[in-house]
Amino acid sequence: MNAEISDPITLSALQHWCYCPRQCALIHIEQVFEDNLYTQRGQALHQRVDDPGCEVRDGLRVERALPLFNDALGLVGKADVVEFLPDGTPYPVEYKQGSRHKRADIAACDDVQLAAQVLCLEEMFGKPVAEGALYYATSRRRRIVAVDAGLRKKTLAAIAAVRALLAAGDTPLPLADEHCRACSLRDLCQPEAIKCRTSRDSALARLFDPEG
Repeated sequence: MNAEISDPITLSALQHWCYCPRQCALIHIEQVFEDNLYTQRGQALHQRVDDPGCEVRDGLRVERALPLFNDALGLVGKADVVEFLPDGTPYPVEYKQGSRHKRADIAACDDVQLAAQVLCLEEMFGKPVAEGALYYATSRRRRIVAVDAGLRKKTLAAIAAVRALLAAGDTPLPLADEHCRACSLRDLCQPEAIKCRTSRDSALARLFDPEG
């Protein structure tokens, strides 16, 4: 592992950060988490693929719950399913709840997590991986994701941002927007109250600023 990288970050932290940096900090810095209906559905879905195992399906070797790592980038995690093509090329399939017709910003978070899996698989098996898939339980359909240069650049930027967040140890302010509606940490985060307090403090600061 790179000498400058002491503690690896988990692949899930990238998805959390892309969705909301405050959510990422609450989970991975403050170590708090709370279930809601959405997280419980996700846990139930992942129980199907969380038991490590291997099988041959449609001529493909399929690994479930495969541990992943990339020492150069300081990443660790686990792939729900990896299908190995006849030439040995790995093809990750990440399981998600809901429909594949997600909001674009949420789908982009899933794409980054999948791309990070690809970066791990490429280092582990020494083969280029051009794409993977996201399987959505509600629609029971896959969405193919091309892991191109643009997505790789975005994923590397997310890795750097998460590492900086964890190194700083500070919890950002909440987004206080539509992202908060389905977040299981909403009650702990209190986005509306914090946004209101921050706005009040800013107004007071401007009021008493001698140069204002």
